Amino acid sequence: MKKILLLLTFLLSLQFSTISAQTQLEVNGVTVPRKIEFQGKSLQLNGAGGRSKMWLEVYVQALYLSQLSQDPQFIIDSDTEMAIRIEITSSMVSSNKLTKAMNTGFEKSAGSNLAQLRPRIEEFKTFLSDAITEKDVFILAYNPLDQTINVYKNETLKGKINGFDFKKALFGIWLSDKPVDETLKKHLLGI
Repeated sequence: MKKILLLLTFLLSLQFSTISAQTQLEVNGVTVPRKIEFQGKSLQLNGAGGRSKMWLEVYVQALYLSQLSQDPQFIIDSDTEMAIRIEITSSMVSSNKLTKAMNTGFEKSAGSNLAQLRPRIEEFKTFLSDAITEKDVFILAYNPLDQTINVYKNETLKGKINGFDFKKALFGIWLSDKPVDETLKKHLLGI
């Protein structure tokens, strides 16, 4: 009887761990959900990876799409719901460092559109200006209905930035031909 109870307990725990493995993924010690909800739609995890600076893991990032893809240009050009999730993994990350990194990323991604995007980039950076601590989670979600990037910090909407051109430049930071991190780009694409 004890063996049967032990076997049943083992099978039940195995079943629950399988369910858990299907709903989340662990990347560099960070639990990344396989799906997120945005505007009543379920977005699926396309890929996830860590970003390192000078041998220090600074954040874990995940890309969520309504239609999974390994084609970076298709994702950048797609006018569908999508989101980037960034979880801070180092206390060394400050709002100043994050906004500087975003600025550099936009310079690489926007190309000749940089001057046109500059006012919206500056507004976007104000949404990242609060103090940042380890385990803070940012979600940068694109809504095609009004063509806005919705910026959330720890599930609180910080603001919205208008424009499909801004969305393309933002996602281009990580997915363009000149991404901020080539290895992270591959992870986001699930390659």
